[in-house]
Amino acid sequence: MKFQERKDNRKLKRISLSVVAVIIIIAIITGVIIAINKAKENYIVEEISSADINYYKIISDGKSGVIDKDGKVIIEPEYNTIKIPNPKEAIFICIYDYNAASGEYKTKVLNEKNEEILTNYENVNTIDIKEIVSSIPYEKTVLQYQKNGKYGIIDFNGKDITKPIYEEIRNMPYREGELIVKKDGKYGIININGGKLVNFEYDYITGDNYYSTEKEYALDGYIVGKNDENGKMQYGYLNSDRQQYLELDFDRIYRMNNVKDDANTYLVAEKDGNIQLYKNDKVLLDNNYQAINYNEDSGLLILQKDNKFGITDLNGKQILNVEYDQIQIPGNYILATKNGNSETYDLSGTKQEDLRYANVLKTANENYSITIDTNDKYGVISKDGNTLIENKYNYIQYLYDNYFIVGGDSGKSGIVNDKGEEILSANYEVIQKLDNSDIIQAMAGNVLELYNKQMSKIISMEDGKLDIKDNYIKVYSATQTAYVSLDGSIKTDFEIFPENILFASEKDGKWGFVDKNNNVKIDYQYDKVTELNELGFAGIKKDGKWGVIDKEGNIILEPTYTIPEQNGEPYFIGKYYKVISGYEEEYFTDDINE
Repeated sequence: MKFQERKDNRKLKRISLSVVAVIIIIAIITGVIIAINKAKENYIVEEISSADINYYKIISDGKSGVIDKDGKVIIEPEYNTIKIPNPKEAIFICIYDYNAASGEYKTKVLNEKNEEILTNYENVNTIDIKEIVSSIPYEKTVLQYQKNGKYGIIDFNGKDITKPIYEEIRNMPYREGELIVKKDGKYGIININGGKLVNFEYDYITGDNYYSTEKEYALDGYIVGKNDENGKMQYGYLNSDRQQYLELDFDRIYRMNNVKDDANTYLVAEKDGNIQLYKNDKVLLDNNYQAINYNEDSGLLILQKDNKFGITDLNGKQILNVEYDQIQIPGNYILATKNGNSETYDLSGTKQEDLRYANVLKTANENYSITIDTNDKYGVISKDGNTLIENKYNYIQYLYDNYFIVGGDSGKSGIVNDKGEEILSANYEVIQKLDNSDIIQAMAGNVLELYNKQMSKIISMEDGKLDIKDNYIKVYSATQTAYVSLDGSIKTDFEIFPENILFASEKDGKWGFVDKNNNVKIDYQYDKVTELNELGFAGIKKDGKWGVIDKEGNIILEPTYTIPEQNGEPYFIGKYYKVISGYEEEYFTDDINE
């Protein structure tokens, strides 16, 4: 009996150890699966600079092909169109046999050797990005393919990222790297690694289109919808981390995207004609309003209910009760009308009597406010309320430092400082500060002028145009070219293009090229030339037509093209010139426009 017990105990121990081993194995497998799925949730959107680009689309006589950065033809122009999802990589989606009536076409994928690749997959194509303005309007690391009427995604090496299990695949608006997919009749979201972000349970998904200056569209949330038993769409909301903020219980949802608060989400939710405001997942205003609008200048909410108006702040604090017939917030004051009587309040809701000004407007500089008097004339006061600029202008706009753009009776603009002293007379149709620089642009008639931060004139050019680069500004016309640094200093082309061998040079109204020592290498014979671009090509213009030289000064093409002016001077790769289309990505062509 004892022997049998010992035998049974040993057997039980073996079984227990086996069970423990199985549990451990299951735990390890589960952990691995969780880790894999977690890894799939993280994805990187590839950034491509102009220096990274190796391949370019060309169109010649209406047919598409590909060239490399030396201007060499890689794919002959013989296709209806060609898509280059990542111009760093030799992956070219060639579309042919297009039927305009049916919209049907065939595709094949070629590499740089003109060899067909990814032949194990049917109907391989790009995943287009339509909402993002880009010269590369595609997902840059994946392709979609089709099998038995379903879609999947692969990488450029032909590795499966997902099986062909989706009825539909398309880019998530404004969220490169995220894909809206339809599976078994329901929508969800995956990323370009195949990781599931939103479950496949919705009849509708879109983004809220929130844009952050710092994070761009990374904080964009998801508006989701399901049809109820009566076929009516009911909407809910997931934040950018896919947390459920609002249940599927509303007829309409939208985000107040003009509230620039990256830490919080303000959602307007409507049901049966009544509107509530949510701050993240909590009700902020629940009195069933007919409208809620955000005033950006004041940071206040204008509420409407039963055709009456009131004011709250973004924390829901009541500023003015909903009892006014009309409310406006044109600046630092609230103008409210009730029973035909107008009242003025400050932004905290305190009634104002015997106002010195009809309105006071904040500026980007806390030391200054712009005032508007009862005659609708503009002036400037200090933060202490002292008058700096008398109310005598038709408008005033803060520029920077202690400078202001002012407008007079002529409808033209000038610049004054905070003492009211005239810096530029009011003779200009346009005055503006150029972004990311210390430069002021002014236009008077056909004359372009640039001023530095100290308001000293840098340059003046008739019929001048600007081409703003990352670290300099090109100022040019049909006969002149100059370069200005972002801090407002005139630069030579030697300084701007230190790696070039040849440099554009003008003499007696004609253009040629010199070397770094100012030795003439190409005679002054052209009406205009461009500098060598980063790929080593420059344009030469004569008798209204453009040609091309290479970085050694060899003529690739004699002046042949009549090129319509687009955004800046013409840009060449080999014998091809760039075309900027509003309907597709940039391309190059050798078409001759007579």
